[in-house]
Amino acid sequence: MRILIVGAGATGGYFGARLAQAGRDVTFLVRERRKQQLEQQGLQVQSPLGDFTLTPNTRLASELNSAYDLIILTVKSFALEQALEDIAPAVGEQTLIMPILNGMRHIDTLRQRFGAEKVIGGLCKIHATLGPQGEIVQMSPLHQIFYGELSGENGERLQALDEAFSGCGVDNILTETILSDLWEKWLLLSTLGAVTCLSRGNTQQILQSPGGETLLQGLFSEILAVMRGDGYQERPAVTAKIYETLNNPATPMTSSMYRDLNQGNAVEADHIIGDLLARATRNGVSTPLLNAVYVNLCVYQHAR
Repeated sequence: MRILIVGAGATGGYFGARLAQAGRDVTFLVRERRKQQLEQQGLQVQSPLGDFTLTPNTRLASELNSAYDLIILTVKSFALEQALEDIAPAVGEQTLIMPILNGMRHIDTLRQRFGAEKVIGGLCKIHATLGPQGEIVQMSPLHQIFYGELSGENGERLQALDEAFSGCGVDNILTETILSDLWEKWLLLSTLGAVTCLSRGNTQQILQSPGGETLLQGLFSEILAVMRGDGYQERPAVTAKIYETLNNPATPMTSSMYRDLNQGNAVEADHIIGDLLARATRNGVSTPLLNAVYVNLCVYQHAR
């Protein structure tokens, strides 16, 4: 299986490195600056499970001239439009496209561009970031990747994908509930991003502040109501566990959106929060707290 990883950041770089380390046929689609960095120092992974460095196979968009069996998209949502143009020459008749992006809007975007039959569901759970020299720093042993047909009916092509990931040193899960899994990850990350960005602090600081738990509960309830209204078939045990995870004052949590904001970087405001507001409007769901978060993020974006 020929695999193209779009991006070599913390997510794509880590899972791509594990695949390449296990001998899979992996190519990273990167920009010129990242390509030069990887050629000079290799793809470095610092992990609680053991550090390693490998020499990755890289390509620029201009160098793509043949189809791949699997394309794994790991870009930020604001880079998706350009990524669609970049990968077009690599999409063949049998190509599978597995996006690992936050939110859900990208699924419709990919289906419209390349056809619904090519797009499968994917998500990952990992605590990782890029270090100052472009190295991938895995901050905990967690490294799960989930994938499956959006219909829930996994056939031979998903079995082939599962075989590619098996034995690569990560926890790979072929699931029949990827659509529910995607909704639920969005519930977690959007609530976490909303409450930390609005409050400018981690969950421990928020929960120790007067009214902090009320704010968390309010945002969680609004987001869950939006998702129910837009077709999410709630799994109460799962959503209760998500809230329990967030509402734990003993464990300070932040979101990638909050970290990007603190570093002065672009944030995925439209894809994570704005799309929820669009769905709320479409389905007549009231979201005053979520609207306040979005205004806050838009002001930040305009001021950058």
